[in-house]
Amino acid sequence: MLTTRAGGGMAVRFKVLGVVEAWADGVSVDVGHARQRQVLGALLVDVDRVVPTDVLVERVWGELMLRRGRGALYGYVSRLRQALTSVGVDIVREQGGYRLVVEAEAVDLYQFRGLADQAKGAGAEERAVALWEEALGLWRGEAFAGADTPWFNAQRALLDAERLAAQLDLAEVRLQLGQHPRILAECSARAEAYPLDERVAGQFMLALYRCGRQAEALECYERVRHGLAEEMGVDPGQALQHLHQQILTADTALAAPTDTVALTEPISTVVPRQLPASPPVFAGRSQELEQLTDALDNRTGRSTAVVISAFGGVGKSWLAVRWAHENLGRFPDGQLYVNLRGFAPSAEPLPASVAVCGFLDALGVAPDAIPKDPQAQSGLYRSLLADRRTLIVLDDAYDADQVRPLLPGSPSCAVLVTSRNRLTALVTTHGASPLMLDVFQEAEARELLTRHLGVHRVVAEPEAVAALLEYCAGLPLALGIVAARAATHPALPLAVLAQELGEAANRLDALDAGDMTVNLRAVFSTSHRALTPPARRLFLLLGLAPGPDISLAAAASLAALAPARARVLLAELESAHLIQQHRPGRYQMHDLVRLFATELSCPEQDTAAALTRLVDFYLHTAFIANQLFDGPHTPFQPELASPAPGCTPLPLADAAAALEWFTTEHRCLLTAQSLALAQGWHAQVWQLAWTLISYHLSGHHLRDYFAVWRTALTSAEKDGATPAPEALAHWRLGHAHAQTGEHAKALAHLHRALTLSEKTGDIAAQAHICRTLGRAWEQHGDDQRALDHAIRALHLYQRLDNPIWQANQLNAVGWMHAQLGLYPEARTHCEQALALFRTYGRPGDEASTLDSLGYIAHHTGHHTHALDHYQQALAFFRDFGNTHDEADTLANLGDTHHAMNHPDQAREAWQQALALYETQHRTAQIQRLKNRLALRPTSWK
Repeated sequence: MLTTRAGGGMAVRFKVLGVVEAWADGVSVDVGHARQRQVLGALLVDVDRVVPTDVLVERVWGELMLRRGRGALYGYVSRLRQALTSVGVDIVREQGGYRLVVEAEAVDLYQFRGLADQAKGAGAEERAVALWEEALGLWRGEAFAGADTPWFNAQRALLDAERLAAQLDLAEVRLQLGQHPRILAECSARAEAYPLDERVAGQFMLALYRCGRQAEALECYERVRHGLAEEMGVDPGQALQHLHQQILTADTALAAPTDTVALTEPISTVVPRQLPASPPVFAGRSQELEQLTDALDNRTGRSTAVVISAFGGVGKSWLAVRWAHENLGRFPDGQLYVNLRGFAPSAEPLPASVAVCGFLDALGVAPDAIPKDPQAQSGLYRSLLADRRTLIVLDDAYDADQVRPLLPGSPSCAVLVTSRNRLTALVTTHGASPLMLDVFQEAEARELLTRHLGVHRVVAEPEAVAALLEYCAGLPLALGIVAARAATHPALPLAVLAQELGEAANRLDALDAGDMTVNLRAVFSTSHRALTPPARRLFLLLGLAPGPDISLAAAASLAALAPARARVLLAELESAHLIQQHRPGRYQMHDLVRLFATELSCPEQDTAAALTRLVDFYLHTAFIANQLFDGPHTPFQPELASPAPGCTPLPLADAAAALEWFTTEHRCLLTAQSLALAQGWHAQVWQLAWTLISYHLSGHHLRDYFAVWRTALTSAEKDGATPAPEALAHWRLGHAHAQTGEHAKALAHLHRALTLSEKTGDIAAQAHICRTLGRAWEQHGDDQRALDHAIRALHLYQRLDNPIWQANQLNAVGWMHAQLGLYPEARTHCEQALALFRTYGRPGDEASTLDSLGYIAHHTGHHTHALDHYQQALAFFRDFGNTHDEADTLANLGDTHHAMNHPDQAREAWQQALALYETQHRTAQIQRLKNRLALRPTSWK
């Protein structure tokens, strides 16, 4: 907020958009009791202008109290003048009235109006969004909260209308920017609060329609039409009627532009779009596409799945993805996709529980709202898909057991499953429709080859084409690779290519085909031999790399290449159809191509060196990312050895880039840790786990958190070189068990960790472990034991030169004192923590401490201070996009307003918190707030 520099140099600001308050240099100024605050509010509305005495009295007391009010006014003004003079602000008497001498920009009301004017002039741009949000962020509740005279009530109604107009203007800009999912919840709340407001209804209808919920948009219109007829005897206006007609006809003019807001911004409704790109060249399969359509059109109500089965290389995935893209309109509620890796040569099949969690994340479920029990996860997944028209593509399934937890319960959804097995159990028990895919017929194979090479080249060498078709044996994968070889060498006669294939097939004929036909192996072999030597080397190394895919930077380190050179060689492999760039800068191999790559010989020393460089790439880049993401104070920070020669970690720019990198590379990091364990590289095992602590906890990836530390403990016990990694692994596993409520297991791990740390005299480790023990006892409900451990941890931290750790523990000790009702001690510790966080620039931690101070102030009756602490905490949480803590603080804020008899502000805060809780699927908190909102005291509107 802009502030006024008063005569004494203080920064003074006044607030009327909530309880009337005055602040100087960030400190609240005591301006007296409620009536005296009303006098200040009445002056602030006409800031720096004379307000006649009788007008002032009427504003504060009402016209029936003019005589008595005039006598009281002099005393109130005198005391206000005394309070404000101390901060350099004066109230002067002139022309039969009083004037508060301060600039209008120091009053939140005038700043709100100024920002609104700027926002209106900014058009439909992100700058307008920022200005509207800044303006609306000045509101702390209803204006002049607690003042109840005709004049204040009239002012409040006027300002409420201004506030609603600002909210609607902001929503309008967001809709123009294509940000409809982000405002759906608030539009819904406004539609309930203002059931006859046609602009509110129009925005809600448009947001619903753009989120694929056309039926609900039409229902909203009917509610408004019925309400207007009942209450006012009129029909909706022309604008709303026109919008209704557009929705009925699915008018393309209603299509949303591309959303320009970062994907990390919290959203209230998610329509997943997870399908891979449609095959760039597709031929044949017209009959199979029709069979898919018929099978899904003729579902029986419980049968929602089609199983596409065939051996490798026949094109199951391409068929499923092609049909999905051709039928997007059938599934307005989105498309989910997962590669189940049922037959991947270098990885185990993906557990169904991991896939379910991935789908829940894609559907917008907050990570900490995902149940711990796999059955409950599947139940939530099915609940979210109930009555939604969503397509689920389950690619490369191993067996029916892997698929069952991923089947929705709603017949409105459809499922496409691809597998090398027929999955007859799904057909018999779930009514799935089988579709067995065969190799291409000669005409279809010729069509695909022609689309790749062009008619003239195919017609020019009919005999060579016939030979190529014979060697490819109708396999689309083989045809694509052969066509890519021919396309990248336009001068190469097709007859030469056919001869090479024949020679390779004869050479490989004695091999055991296994998962791969001789002909397919011959296709791979000839394409591989046609590569340049550097590309052949990179191809072999890529076959060794774990993980679902690999980035350009990781591939460069794997092969000890400069990124620019690696990009050239990857392009050569992509042109040969041996890898696919499925996302910009990320590459993957078909599992049969990878199998072929692993069959080829690669010198053992080259393999070991390459894998060392790859693990070092992930480890050192993750270390950099963690430093940016969490700062330099993460406990147990390892000292990494220098990366292997040829390894070039990524120089990430900032915390946002670090978070994006962690999210993109997460599965690769997990496989890198498994690779390090298999190779016996024990230091890298626990160090990789360490780099992921903050990422896993900030996103509540508890399942992966458990997994990496179990791996780390296994590695530490095998190594046994030093107790520190074992203590670290026990500590993190103890913390994980405490998070899931497994108290006995948590204590067992934590006490083992503490014993190991005491043996080595590691004070920092002992402090961290005692801190976690305190949290474990708090979660178990024993606040006294929690406080004892927290105090012990604080004493240990105070022996270390790390003010951030001390500040965190001061806040923890203060919080536990508050839980025991020891509020003076609680406040002292939290204020010390706040001072340290502000000194060392830790706004995220400052927000948590402000929330603690708000809780303490609320429970000691200092409600105005509680409101201020909560508002400051909210601002930080929103800046950091921390919607989890934002929801909790909003709920606390509502409790304080309720205690102050501010029903409207309490309801508003609780409703905002409830909307976030529902987005996060936090069941207990949702029920608590619904109970709160159902109380409806007689004073509530």
